[in-house]
Amino acid sequence: MAGDSRVHTDHDMEIGVNPREVKKLPKYLREPQIATDRTHLIAEPPKKPRQRYVQKDGKCNVHHGNVQETYRYLSDLFTTLVDLKWHFSFFIFTLVYVVNWLFFGLLWWLIALIRGDLVHGDEEGWTPCVQNLNSFVSAFLFSIETETTIGYGYRVITEKCPEGIILLLIQAILGSIVNAMMVGCMFVKISQPKNRAETLMFSHKAVISVRDNKLCLMFRVGDLRNSHIVEASIRAKLIRSQQTKEGEFIPLNQTDINIGFDTGDDRLFLVSPLIISHEINEKSPFWEMSQAQMEKEEFEIVVILEGMVEATGMTCQARSSYLDTEVLWGYRFTPVLSLENGFYEVDYNNFHEIYETNTPSCSAKELATALREGQLLPQLSLLPPEPKNFTLSPLSTADPTFQEEDKVEEGDRGETNGSAAALEEQA
Repeated sequence: MAGDSRVHTDHDMEIGVNPREVKKLPKYLREPQIATDRTHLIAEPPKKPRQRYVQKDGKCNVHHGNVQETYRYLSDLFTTLVDLKWHFSFFIFTLVYVVNWLFFGLLWWLIALIRGDLVHGDEEGWTPCVQNLNSFVSAFLFSIETETTIGYGYRVITEKCPEGIILLLIQAILGSIVNAMMVGCMFVKISQPKNRAETLMFSHKAVISVRDNKLCLMFRVGDLRNSHIVEASIRAKLIRSQQTKEGEFIPLNQTDINIGFDTGDDRLFLVSPLIISHEINEKSPFWEMSQAQMEKEEFEIVVILEGMVEATGMTCQARSSYLDTEVLWGYRFTPVLSLENGFYEVDYNNFHEIYETNTPSCSAKELATALREGQLLPQLSLLPPEPKNFTLSPLSTADPTFQEEDKVEEGDRGETNGSAAALEEQA
């Protein structure tokens, strides 16, 4: 029967007849499902991707247009030259030197022309301003030899040409200034610490889970080089448009996210990858956001890591960002440190890896209220402060699946990322 139906279908396709209609789905499957606390409307269109304010590689996605006062760039000419792209820098570097040589070559040629050296230079008894200078090409070559101090010895200025001596002094002074500016620009551009930021890593995702009975927003940072970042510090900004009570709309408003400024945790000893944690408390912008509310919000978290390069002493800054779709609720980072024979090894294959953990879907405010009142809701599978006196909740006792998750949670409570004691116990 199955073969006959396949033959009929193929025959209908060949003669141009529409194939037999497939049986319609039941009505309850064709109609959109009603949304619950854990589901979304099936018919709801997907959220449009938000335009990034800061790219993942740290570049700011902002373009300045309609700048009327362009002369301000010339007031800080050195910074303008350093900020140019490399092909423009090489072009300007070459152009400045060629124009400078041509300009002074023209002046040397004019002196020879006015003095008559171009006409009488080969006559006996005639003392020219510059010996063996008989054309504009030779004047251009003499200008290059003078400014670059090559000194081939074929063309040389004589002592009976005071205007030539004055021009020689001016060219020597201006040439030194041009060399200092252009070589300085190229040196600063080459030694810029932007390339050092390429070896500073941020995790692809940020996560939200429970730490010490408190919801925390976390992301991971790491340094691939053995030369460390000195005086490393980190800060975070929440980029979100908002409207004031007076009706003013503020696009891309910036709000500070406290990641340890008051306790000093924002100062990092970045020898191995670290998990940066933001405790969601009363001062946090996520204080009243539940999992469902956060999925509806549109925001971006910009993280900035700063410090001095140990090799050069120059300040380095690395940036990254996390969109609302890149903040995952109910996950933790996989440990990357392991204790080997006499040293600690970092496995960067697990740097971006995360695993799911049992996390309440309510807001941090609701969680704090429940803990303060001593009421643990069934959906809150939390650990007590003392892991040794751990008792299973009624929900985990009834379901063996939750028993396994609670054991994993207990193990997670005991581990400290980068802790020597934890790694020795694992070894």
